[in-house]
Amino acid sequence: MARNKYPEETVEKILTAARKLFLEKGYEKTTIQDIVDQLGGLTKGAVYHHFKSKEEIMDAITEKMFLDSNPFEKVRWRKDLSGLEKMKEVARLTQEPDWSSLSRQSMPLLKNPRLLAKAIEDNQTIVTPLWLELIEEGIADGSIQTEYPREVAELLTLLDTLWMSPTIFPATRGNLLHKFRCVGEIFKNLGVPVIDEEMLELADKYFQLMPPEFG
Repeated sequence: MARNKYPEETVEKILTAARKLFLEKGYEKTTIQDIVDQLGGLTKGAVYHHFKSKEEIMDAITEKMFLDSNPFEKVRWRKDLSGLEKMKEVARLTQEPDWSSLSRQSMPLLKNPRLLAKAIEDNQTIVTPLWLELIEEGIADGSIQTEYPREVAELLTLLDTLWMSPTIFPATRGNLLHKFRCVGEIFKNLGVPVIDEEMLELADKYFQLMPPEFG
């Protein structure tokens, strides 16, 4: 008889329990044993059968959140928004409480070379084409004027993953907001004014909630 007849259900239980704990206690303060204690009889061995580490669990949670609540899909068919407005709405959606909380808590994971490499690869293969789609839509509807659509899409993901991450480039909250303004100027000069005052206000609120070690 199989040891685990429904492995996908076990994975779902682990991710659900871990996400709840990460949001309530914080990623750093949550242990594997804490997660096991929420699983109603499953053992630590069952968790390690599916995930080698807590880092892998967080990585799986963020990937699942993106697939389940893909902000690009939420704006794709909206006829009331221009391409540029869709880009701004995607940015706004990623600032919603669960998204932003897990995003902040996952920053230390980028110290792990394997997870950093995976984040860069995912951004290159998944997120960059989605930004490019919106930029090209903006060019078609006149809300964006740029000669560098692909380069802008690549820069968006590259700067977000690397330069704006205080795990990789140490920065205080104030430094991060200043860098975000700089990013806005870069894209404005490239013909994609996606960062306006509303975006700056959202970013400021996000940075104010950063863990103390980043501030």
